[in-house]
Amino acid sequence: MPKESGAQKKTVERVMHEYKHKELKSGKKGHGGKVKNRKQAVAIALHEAGASKYESKAKNKSNLKKTKTKERAGKTAKQRKEGHL
Repeated sequence: MPKESGAQKKTVERVMHEYKHKELKSGKKGHGGKVKNRKQAVAIALHEAGASKYESKAKNKSNLKKTKTKERAGKTAKQRKEGHL
């Protein structure tokens, strides 16, 4: 498996942090329940970080770009909880 970039590592860290604090949700805004399965959390983290081995390079790049935009806008669960939104 190829090495992850620094941005990808930080994204995986953030998503797993959300999982540990029971803030990670599956699916889109308001539609998904809280994630209770660690394997599902890892899959979500890799997907958001653009490091999934099951998706194309173009799709991974797109996913990482979308996630970084979300983080900059303050729309992550951690940022919402801390009152940034």
